[in-house]
Amino acid sequence: MPSVAAPALEELVGPDGPGSPGDFAGLLQAITIAVQAIALQVNKGALGGSLGAAGTLNVQGEAQARLDVLSNEIMIAETQWGGYLAGMVSEELATFYPVPTRFRRGQYLLVFDPLDGSSNIDANIPTGTIFSILRTPNPGAEPALADFLQPGTEQVCAGFALYGPATMLILTTGSGVDGYTLDRELGTFILTHPQIRIPEHTSEFAINTSNERFWEPPVRRYVAECLVGRAGPRERDFNMRWVASLVAETFRILTRGGVFLYPADSKDARSAGRLRLLYECSPISFIVEQAGGSASTGRGRVLDVQPGALHQRIPFIFGSSAEVDRIERYHREDLSGSAEDFSLFNNRSLFRV
Repeated sequence: MPSVAAPALEELVGPDGPGSPGDFAGLLQAITIAVQAIALQVNKGALGGSLGAAGTLNVQGEAQARLDVLSNEIMIAETQWGGYLAGMVSEELATFYPVPTRFRRGQYLLVFDPLDGSSNIDANIPTGTIFSILRTPNPGAEPALADFLQPGTEQVCAGFALYGPATMLILTTGSGVDGYTLDRELGTFILTHPQIRIPEHTSEFAINTSNERFWEPPVRRYVAECLVGRAGPRERDFNMRWVASLVAETFRILTRGGVFLYPADSKDARSAGRLRLLYECSPISFIVEQAGGSASTGRGRVLDVQPGALHQRIPFIFGSSAEVDRIERYHREDLSGSAEDFSLFNNRSLFRV
């Protein structure tokens, strides 16, 4: 049976509670099997017949790709029967999913985005699966909605799979971050990137500049300073990256540094941000902090945010700690009225001359 490489698995059984030996390891095993099954479908591309739109919307009004639906079904099918979980939350489900009564209910809760970046799947851009494991307050019982609304500091484990040229699995249980690469011939994840550390300083940033007209002044200030390069206050040139795939952006930052911004803006007055707290921002933040980086809303630590809803959205800024600290400082200065008025070309836009 496929598994995480043995030495790594031995290190990751620690979160198991008394009286339930192997539950965490078993859940992790089930997740790795689901990841391999999803990777197989993604890697088939057009040959698998599952590309394109599903013709349905998720609870957030977003069009679902066929692979969104299939990935969600695979994750549920592989994890619900082992007796490890009490329930799940998925981006593709309107409400939480209690493990059916025909299966034993366990001590953990699983929240996940089954296929991050799926809007780009037809363009063959890397996608992935993001997940977070929490403890349920009432092991063995059907969970309640409130059981899932835990701040990120309560996570037992966070991880993401990356379906790119290689299939990778990035994991943390609170003792650093390790990266594993799938050996497709052996059907095994091999530890290839032990104890990943994000460089404190960077000269790369990632942001969707098409939203520039909606940004708050602190974000405009930060990006303007990066774009003006060595001629400006940063006194060095920056490169801009934007993949539009959270897992791909995260892996790049983990391996070579950088900062990612999906900040609060005025584009949609109904939402404080774009990315989902429970199954996107919290797990990525846990991983980033364990790798020596920082993760913020611009005004505070993401892991301290108390969720108010399953699909709550927040602003999300993460990466090399020095850059995240600077962006937070710009937000504080803006609130205090002491922000510097720094424009790259003129007051209307960063890019118009």
